[in-house]
Amino acid sequence: MAAALGSEADVNGGRVRFFLTDVRDIEALSMAMRGVDIVIHAAALKRVDAIAYNPSEVLKTNVDGTWRVCLAAIQSRVKRVVFISSDKSVAPTTHYGASKFMAERLVIGANTYGAPQGTELVAVRYGNVAGSRGSVIHTWRNAVANGLPLSLTDERMTRFWLTLDEAVQLVMFAANPKGVVLAGDTVVPVLPSFRVKHLLQAIAGKDAPYAVTGRRSGGEKLHESLLSEPEIGLTSLADGHYIVAPEPHPWRPGIVRDPGPFPADWQYSSDTNTRWLGVADLKRRLALVPDELP
Repeated sequence: MAAALGSEADVNGGRVRFFLTDVRDIEALSMAMRGVDIVIHAAALKRVDAIAYNPSEVLKTNVDGTWRVCLAAIQSRVKRVVFISSDKSVAPTTHYGASKFMAERLVIGANTYGAPQGTELVAVRYGNVAGSRGSVIHTWRNAVANGLPLSLTDERMTRFWLTLDEAVQLVMFAANPKGVVLAGDTVVPVLPSFRVKHLLQAIAGKDAPYAVTGRRSGGEKLHESLLSEPEIGLTSLADGHYIVAPEPHPWRPGIVRDPGPFPADWQYSSDTNTRWLGVADLKRRLALVPDELP
C-alpha cells in the first residue's frame, strides 16, 4: 500500500489521499504521486521469521519497491520523500535488516537525480514501537488477562522505548522541507532504553513466572542499534534528534554540519545507552499505551 500526502487530495481537509496499489508497480505509483508534495514510504515486508524463508520477495518489495518509489517521486516532481527505515539496518543480521540497509542507500543516493530538480529524499530510523500492531505489550497483556503462561525470548534482551505518537512526530519532523533536515539526511530519535524482562514485570508483576524460549528464528537481535560506527563521525544533534549526514553528497556541496561532540568510544545501542527505564518508569509509560489496534 502506498499513502501520499499532497495538495490535490480530496479527504481529511484536502491534505491526504490514499490509493491501494503495489510498490512494485512504478506506473501506478507515478500516477498516485501526481500533484503530491510529500510521500511517506512505509511499505515493507517485515516479519523477520517469515522473511527468512522468502528472501526473493523481500528483495522485490523492500529493495526494488523502494527504488520504484524513488523513481516515481522524481518523475512526479514530489517535493520530499520520507523513507521509514529500521534499527535492523544497522549491522544487519537478517534478510529484513539487509533489505532496509540497501533501501536506505537507494533512498539517499536517489538525491543525485532528485535533488537538483527539487525532489529531496530523506530517511528516518527507529526500532520497535510500543503498542504498535503485534507488540509484545499486547501479547503479555492478553496472557495476563486470560491466565495464560508468559514467555520471554532472552533475559538479556534490551530495546529502545518509542511510542506511536513519538514515531509519528519523528516522521513529520523529517517531512518538513523547511526544517533542519536536508536532502540525504537520516533522522534518528534520542531515546531511553529498557530491559525487556523489566517490561514483562511492569505488565505482569515482579514475581510473575515466565518461560525463556530463545530468540526467534531468522536472526532476532539481542539489542537494538540505531547508529553504526562509521556514521558517528557524520552525526550531529539538532532539535533533539540525531541527524546523520550523507557521504558522499554531491547534490549539496558546501553544506557541512559540525558533528557530535560524542566521546571517541560512543555507541548508540540499547545496551550501552546512558538513559534507562526501570520497572516503575515502564509502568507509568504503559498506562499511556492503548489496547491493541483494530
